[in-house]
Amino acid sequence: MRTIFLALWAAQAFAANNQIDAQRYLENIKYLASPDLKGRATGTPEIEKAARYIAARFEKFGLVPAGGSKSYLQAYKINTSSKLGTRNQFSFTQKGKRRSMKVGADFNPFYFSGSGQASGRVVFAGYGITAPEYNYDDYAGLDVKDKIVLVLRREPQEKDSQSKWQGVGMTSHASFESKVVNAKQHGAAALILINNVIANPSEAGDLQGFTRMSGPDDAGIPYIQLKAPLTDEWFEAAGKPLKAIVEGIDADLKPRSFAFPEDLRVDLRTDVQRIIRDAHNLIGYWPGETDEYVIVGAHYDHLGLGEAFSLAPSEVGRVHHGADDNASGTSGVIEMARLITAQGKRKRGVLFMTFSGEELGLIGSSFYSNNPLLPNEKAVAMINMDMIGRAKDGRLIIGGVATGSSLKELLERLISQHSDLKVDLTEPSGIGGSDHSSFTAKQIPALFFFSGLHADYHKPSDTWDRIDVPNAQKVLALVADTLTHLTDAPGRPDFVKVAPPASSGSGPSSGGPSGYGPYFGSIPDMAGKEKGVKFADVRAGSPAAKAGLEPGDIMVEFDAKKVENLYDYTYALRQKKAGDVVVVKYIRNGQSRETTVTLEQRK
Repeated sequence: MRTIFLALWAAQAFAANNQIDAQRYLENIKYLASPDLKGRATGTPEIEKAARYIAARFEKFGLVPAGGSKSYLQAYKINTSSKLGTRNQFSFTQKGKRRSMKVGADFNPFYFSGSGQASGRVVFAGYGITAPEYNYDDYAGLDVKDKIVLVLRREPQEKDSQSKWQGVGMTSHASFESKVVNAKQHGAAALILINNVIANPSEAGDLQGFTRMSGPDDAGIPYIQLKAPLTDEWFEAAGKPLKAIVEGIDADLKPRSFAFPEDLRVDLRTDVQRIIRDAHNLIGYWPGETDEYVIVGAHYDHLGLGEAFSLAPSEVGRVHHGADDNASGTSGVIEMARLITAQGKRKRGVLFMTFSGEELGLIGSSFYSNNPLLPNEKAVAMINMDMIGRAKDGRLIIGGVATGSSLKELLERLISQHSDLKVDLTEPSGIGGSDHSSFTAKQIPALFFFSGLHADYHKPSDTWDRIDVPNAQKVLALVADTLTHLTDAPGRPDFVKVAPPASSGSGPSSGGPSGYGPYFGSIPDMAGKEKGVKFADVRAGSPAAKAGLEPGDIMVEFDAKKVENLYDYTYALRQKKAGDVVVVKYIRNGQSRETTVTLEQRK
């Protein structure tokens, strides 16, 4: 029987390979990655063109809107960008003389600055860093509560390649967002950042533009950058020359923080307006004979003109086409829809989805998984395609095989029938930086098809002509065979809640980036709009799980520090060490609760 079974699968694999329409696949990529679509940034008119294009294909193939919906589009709200309002002001009074500064010329709010006013005394807090791992704290013994704090950019010893601060490499403490979170946690009313013109004299006139950058949607307090020379008089009046301060810190790594004289008063107002737009997931359903179904998905958004997350900073403003990332996966979803509908009804249905908001933090897929149009418990598995268009030499990575009880055996069997692919199954957890994570968090087994990173990733040069169509065709043939099996197999894979090593996560999803801070074990809901951090999942066996925390809980305080967003939480976690016991306050079903969590060592 097994020999006959394998022979049937070999025939299916051969058939799928020949059914993939390479020309159609490439034509879809060409359109989605065309200059006219301007990089498909979420919330833009151009991504809405892409949505209409995908919806037209779903309709052409006979897919129906899911769950009684009348449209293929699932709408949700998203903070796509911010803009400066008209009421940004900065002035200071020193020795009775008042000076007013001009926004855009003398100062600028940061993109994620809170909006509000602050007036009063100014306190200098060095680099604005609290780093217990380096036995360094600019805030030690310093009272900044309700005061305006001034800090230097970057970190100590930045020109010293032998520094324990990693020299020119910089640590996370140097980031703009870390400095504002730390200031807020120490009670500051507002934060002013200036360039370190002692270490970098050429930056004296530099001012950060109001452009999107990594950070929270709203830092919670006003946060501006001021041109450094405008503060020269402040340091002179205090009798503390900036040159002596910087050189002193570099020499002995001891803070030089202090309060400026009382006659220095600052008045500032920040007016940063969040732009909230409708965004859309595209959802089409091909019903099966039962109410079970398989999900096939990919994100169709990209970086637009590269204002955020571009890896070619000098080319921001140019179209970041996103052919491989992720027109390649989106076109794969379209091609799978064409194939499945041409084959007629199967045992299980197939839910085809393309998500927006992935580049902004898995927003679209997280929204869907929390607002499903079909019951999550009826989903047998999810197949995610993110960057499948450049499988050089037939190399392919498939993640998530450990999230379903039978997936590894299935994939190994299918791969043997696709000998022209070199497949790596070494990413077992199914947890990673793409949309499948939103489904494993709902206990749905999920596979992640990925052909790897390349030099054009997140750059304008990720264009359609660099797609490796012959190898993409082979990848899609394997996806098609996998999908066919999942729709027709007698049984379904059981979800396996994988407990990966604590260091295997990346970024905030693992409870703090690898190498920074101890292990906590939560996975945030990236679409959550609540004040605090909502947990999409809690890893089995983790400190958070042992303390009784559950998916859906909203953390609002960590170790007596207020948590309003993910950056507040990850920063607070980095200040702790393995073995520390922290009190976590959270909300469950509208009720306030607290628990103690014993943090563990990353392994």
